Parts: sequence; C-alpha cells; structure tokens
Amino acid sequence: MSITERHTLARKLVTFMRDEIPLAQSMDLSLDGCDEQHLSIAAPLPPNVNDKGCAFGGSLVSAMTLTGWGLVELELRMRDLDCDVFVGESTVRYLEPVWNDFVSEARLAESADWSTFFDTLAARGRARVEVTCRVPGTGDKPAATLEARFVAKRRSPDAV
Repeated sequence: MSITERHTLARKLVTFMRDEIPLAQSMDLSLDGCDEQHLSIAAPLPPNVNDKGCAFGGSLVSAMTLTGWGLVELELRMRDLDCDVFVGESTVRYLEPVWNDFVSEARLAESADWSTFFDTLAARGRARVEVTCRVPGTGDKPAATLEARFVAKRRSPDAV
C-alpha cells in the first residue's frame, strides 16, 4: 500500500473515530500524519483545557489511547481484517504541562512487531501488541507518555 493510500485510510479512520466515539468528536481530534511506522493525531487546546489553562490530563491520556488504538486499527484495516480492538492495559506518565494545541504520536514498542501480531491473529483469532504513545513536550522531552497493550479479536462472520 502506498503512503498516499495509507494516509487516505488514516483520514477515514479518524473520521470514523469522530463519528463513532463521542469523546473524539468533543476533543476535536484530527489526523496529523502517518507513515509505515507511526500515526499522529492533533488536538486543539480549547476543548481539552483544564482549570489552570493547560491541557487536561484526561484529554492527554484519551488522545494517546485513541492514537494507539488507531495505529492497531489502521494496520488491521490495511489488511481488510475485521476485528474488535481493545486496550488491555496501559501506563501513563505526565511529565510536564501542555500549554498549547498538542499532538499524540503512536508507534509499536521496540519489543513488538507486526508479523508476530498478524501470525498470532491468523492462528488464534486474537492477538496482542505493545504500543508506545507520546505527546511531545519541550525539546526532546515528552510532555506525556503511554505504554499500552492492545488486543485484537476477530469478529465472527455473522456478527452484526
């Protein structure tokens, strides 16, 4: 699949998120970018602000969770695989306040690979994969990080 086709599919995925996940619509999420290694989603500060004027921690973790979920969902959609994707567990760290519009970036964890994930999914009908997400902060330091395990489970052919 070309990068243009991947980008088109990612844009459709973010539209799906906004249409089917009310929180994504409320947060005003939009596609920031994607390539073979990552997915990034942008969020404006105004609908995600807290009482101190910086990004609400719940918005940061929600954006990172949705971006990680989106990365897995995008890979499945690229292969025309019909699965339900869930976050199995996650750990979030807040490292500095975010005072402006922000971006959430997701990529596979260093220990993970798509071939193992898809081989397991083919053999067992379900698989899990580790994803790392970050909201960039000042300099090279992230403002927030999320390490998560996402689980994909094939839908039955007769599922509605």
